[in-house]
Amino acid sequence: MNTMTKEGASVTSGRWFSGDRVLWVIVAVLAVISVLVVYSSTAKMAYDAHAARTTAHFLRQQLFILVVGMGLMLFTQRLNSRFYNRVAPWVYYLSVALTVLVYCMGTTTNGAARWLPLGPFQFQPSEALKVATVMFLARQLAGRQSKIDRIRIVPTWRFWTWRSSREQQRILKEGTWPILAPVLVACAVIFPAHTSSAALLFLATWVMMLIGRVRVRELFKLFGYALAGFALLLLLNMGRSETAEGRMSTWVKLWVLPQDQKPIEELTDTERSMIAIHHGGLLGQGAGQSAMRVEMIHPESDYAFAFFVEEYGMLLAVALMMLYLWIFFRAIEIFRRCGTAFPGLLVLGLALMITCQALLHVMVTVNLIPETGQTLPLISRGGSSTLFTCIALGMILSVSRQNDEQSHDKPRSESLYEK
Repeated sequence: MNTMTKEGASVTSGRWFSGDRVLWVIVAVLAVISVLVVYSSTAKMAYDAHAARTTAHFLRQQLFILVVGMGLMLFTQRLNSRFYNRVAPWVYYLSVALTVLVYCMGTTTNGAARWLPLGPFQFQPSEALKVATVMFLARQLAGRQSKIDRIRIVPTWRFWTWRSSREQQRILKEGTWPILAPVLVACAVIFPAHTSSAALLFLATWVMMLIGRVRVRELFKLFGYALAGFALLLLLNMGRSETAEGRMSTWVKLWVLPQDQKPIEELTDTERSMIAIHHGGLLGQGAGQSAMRVEMIHPESDYAFAFFVEEYGMLLAVALMMLYLWIFFRAIEIFRRCGTAFPGLLVLGLALMITCQALLHVMVTVNLIPETGQTLPLISRGGSSTLFTCIALGMILSVSRQNDEQSHDKPRSESLYEK
């Protein structure tokens, strides 16, 4: 049974933990793992704080974030997808504004301005912007499903012809501004502080456009332009290009130069994470028995997976990776049951963000890609990332709940299967 709020958002009055039950179990398991990882990995931080803070302090902090995150998840899964469709533009514009505001009055750490100070807390607007962009793009694609296969989204690179060419004007009006521009603006404002997050967002939205039936030729053209633009930014040393080049150089050296004679104080965090994984073996050293946690700079966040392997072993680590892949597979099942573009694209876009972020984190720890600074969703110590991951999962559960209730709006113009 549904009721209407003053804002017009339809809210179910059924069970609190409704929707995909498997997804609820996965979230609960990841939350428990997060508590174990943060409690054990923050021993070094407590020591560095000279007894001003203890591991219990960091544990309480992480428990508080998880409790708030679960509350947000419960709240968002109670709202129907039509509400997210309605507020998507406003959430997107607000998130863009807050992310830009960070560069004016935000807190800078390690050369990157990412946080807005909110009293004793710090808020990272780019995490909100990633979720908001997925919402907004799902709305824009859903409203154009009846003609999406006839829309071009990438104008010619000869920008001086845009005003004089009727064809280019039509491309800009029908495809570039409503579909492509929101993605490019979001990536552009995130890029200077967190290049890997911008790349992750671009990849997730590119796949969303592919599933949303945007022309494949247009998407490959967009991908080529994106690679060229990224190379140009590196060449011009814009954003955090210097940091990206340094990480790339370090990554290459680890593959091509012998590393067996380096003292431990000269090892990179990636090398230390690989040592931790080697120490862990198949069964691990046991809870609280990690030796490398005092050597890695951020075992509780950027290298949480390596820390988990060292203490709990590769067998459980593989099971952990399967949980993230399972989130995506459950999202595919939820998507198949939707039949309507907006909730289906919303679910897949958010699941892609979570799963790809986890895979990027794991790939860094084993040196398959350069360091990115991506945390392990729901497990790494952190505030904004955990909270917005919970919000994203709440939206996915909301769509799943509506599938069970068969309460989705089904306008013919928004069918993903319409030819």
